[in-house]
Amino acid sequence: MKHHFFSFILLLITATAFAGQVTVPTVQVKSLGEHKYRFDVTLQHADKDWEHYANRWEILDTQGNILATRTLHHPHVNEQPFTRSLTTELPEHIKTVIVRGHDSVHQYGSKEVTVTLPQ
Repeated sequence: MKHHFFSFILLLITATAFAGQVTVPTVQVKSLGEHKYRFDVTLQHADKDWEHYANRWEILDTQGNILATRTLHHPHVNEQPFTRSLTTELPEHIKTVIVRGHDSVHQYGSKEVTVTLPQ
């Protein structure tokens, strides 16, 4: 009996540790000219409440420098996956970016997306 109880607790701890990380299933980017881009980013996350939800996504250069951030101000419990947009100007030399999600508990998610910017 003790063996089954400890196995259950271990399984519960393991599932909690890995459950709920935010992922970025899709990113669409449209060039608006003059180095401006519109990013439509879809996030998937098991938002639970105000204590555990996807709270932002970021655009980074290939060296890991944050170029832009889209803050999410509330949980999306009943809207999964969900897409939010951001229009931003990027430096002229940037040709490829990385988009990653973030949640209030696990921080950065397990799936980032690398995107080549349209010309």
